Amino acid sequence: MQRAERVAVDFPMPSRNFTATRRVLLVVLAVSILFPLACLAGYGYFDYQRRIADSNDMIDRLVRVAEEQAVKVLDLNQQMASRIVELIGTEDDAQIRARERQLNQQLREIGGDFPQVASIYLIGAHGDLLVSTRAYPAPPVSVSQREDFVAARAMRPHFYFSLPMHGALSQTNVFSTAIGRIGAEGAFLGVVSVALRTEYFSRFYRELTNGDPSLALALYRQDGNLLVRYPPWPGGAKPPASDAFAAALRDKQLSGHVRVKSPVDGVERLVTFRRVGDYPLYVTSAYARASIVDAWRQHFLVIAALTAVPCIAIWILVIYSLRQLEAERVAWERWQGEVAMRLSAEASSRQLQRMGALGNLVANVAHDFNNLLMVVSANIDLARLKRYNNLEKEMNAVQRATATAESLTRRLLSVAKKQPLKQEPIDLKKWMPGAAPLLEAALGDHIELAFNIVDDVWQVLADPTDLELAIMNLAVNARDAMPRGGRFVIRCQNNRLVGSDTLLPDGEYVLIACSDDGEGMPESVARRAFEPLFTTKLSGSGAGLGLAQVLSMCEQAGGTAKIDSVQGSGTTVRLYLPRHRERRPTNDVPQQAVEQPALRHAGLVLLVEDNEDVAAGVAAVLETFGCEVRHEPTADQAFDVLTGGERFELVLSDIQMPGKLNGIDLAEKVRNAWPSQKIALMTGYADELERARRLGVAILAKPFNIEELHALVACES
Repeated sequence: MQRAERVAVDFPMPSRNFTATRRVLLVVLAVSILFPLACLAGYGYFDYQRRIADSNDMIDRLVRVAEEQAVKVLDLNQQMASRIVELIGTEDDAQIRARERQLNQQLREIGGDFPQVASIYLIGAHGDLLVSTRAYPAPPVSVSQREDFVAARAMRPHFYFSLPMHGALSQTNVFSTAIGRIGAEGAFLGVVSVALRTEYFSRFYRELTNGDPSLALALYRQDGNLLVRYPPWPGGAKPPASDAFAAALRDKQLSGHVRVKSPVDGVERLVTFRRVGDYPLYVTSAYARASIVDAWRQHFLVIAALTAVPCIAIWILVIYSLRQLEAERVAWERWQGEVAMRLSAEASSRQLQRMGALGNLVANVAHDFNNLLMVVSANIDLARLKRYNNLEKEMNAVQRATATAESLTRRLLSVAKKQPLKQEPIDLKKWMPGAAPLLEAALGDHIELAFNIVDDVWQVLADPTDLELAIMNLAVNARDAMPRGGRFVIRCQNNRLVGSDTLLPDGEYVLIACSDDGEGMPESVARRAFEPLFTTKLSGSGAGLGLAQVLSMCEQAGGTAKIDSVQGSGTTVRLYLPRHRERRPTNDVPQQAVEQPALRHAGLVLLVEDNEDVAAGVAAVLETFGCEVRHEPTADQAFDVLTGGERFELVLSDIQMPGKLNGIDLAEKVRNAWPSQKIALMTGYADELERARRLGVAILAKPFNIEELHALVACES
């Protein structure tokens, strides 16, 4: 349908890209669903985290207030205990009983009317109650087995905080702070104990929480036992601290945050704790996580409802647009018959154009090859008339025609990127001057050749023959552009490309810039200069393959080419070739497997080639080297010969052949069956070379010369 839009432009039709429009509408629908959901999810997550952080801040403030209150109470309690210890000094039980009335009055004055103090009492060395602010005279009570008396005697002279208890005299819930008295020589004299009301702390905690049932404040001993909590646990339960909180207490952390789940009511709470001054007590503030979640959920539902209103409106609009699009598509289908007819006519016209272009290509190639074949045919006729005597002139002509045919074939294969490459590192500083004689011959006497090459120019990896042909093509073009003479300059320099307009990846490249001061070319011609078969030369004077071969050579080497031309001022063609760095040989393929050793002596060679003329020529050359040649036309027949038990010094096989096996298949089977058998391959197509190289066999790229073949089978001295 999109094709119809481009062709049938005379018809006033609506947009025909229904698939793309439908896709866009569906994307809009999906985005209108997923984007609000993602935003809601993100908002919900961050809002929840904010509420958790706010809750932690709140309970942190509460626990700080509770800690300050506890420090004040305990500091006052310590001062009272210290005054009492100074008051009675080192008096023993008898001395204290002797002045019980006086001490009772003094203890009342020290305790004063402090609401947190339930009672103050003195206990003798054997656990007998000596003096109490709650009763006079003190009743005959012994606390020798009570845990606060035992602990205070063991910890003297340090304070000990008892577990919560119900005071027998004060008739209220208390926990006591006890300090052991010691004599001059460290003897235990008794205990001074101050009982603190738990109700005092509970009332203060209730005021801090403002009666919020989600909040809880508590006072713990360092061993994890609970002293006071508001609100109190149901049933008067006093469970020990949870594992996480108990671990923090054991580590004697000064403050911190934990998340615990109560074993009493199963509620998960955020808990903040702080140590009470230097005392072995901790205050905690806890907030039920369920309350945070409930408040967050209610707020989130309101936000979600407000977000849904515009989203629903968008969904309705998109669905309506989809229905309208479907109606438009149905209307468009009514035009398809007429558009198809016009498309058919346009397609026929394009096919004729393509066939014409192909005919031009075939005619150009056929014309050039006919000329070359005419040279070969004429000189062979001359050789026959001369009865094959005095043929040097004719053979030279045949050799030149053959070289020209080879060059034309090479250009065609290079443009098609089928030319087998023989890449090797090239030092341009040394290589360029060696190519100067050929370039000077191509430029002629009226054009000056100049080189400008930096001393430290990097090496490149390329096919020297292809590179030479490319620069030769540029030189020929420069000569044609400067009929009255001029200057052709070749510059070589290092270049680091970063974000360039060459479409090459960033990296290090060598720039070969070939410039002339000829006629230049208009922009329309420069834009098409690299197109195969495009030429502005007169018919018969150019095939339009020169610049196409230049670009193809650069791309096969991993680079590219660009052309800059100003009409009347000259042309510069820039070749970008990647920098080549020497690499150490890897252990994946041994070097001796890649570079197959030459035959140590002339012997029997199995030649596998389906073209009889080529086989006859190669066999004749091998026989001149002293080799005995057996020829097989297919790889299948050659493998049968080898399977039959015959052995050869060398198997030389073409790659492209009829039958089930080609040359690479034959090499693989030979390598697997007879690893020591020497084998080499011949090919004329670049796309076969990579697979052949992976086998680690020697490769001759067609057309190869007699020296290459001789190097393969030469005898070692």
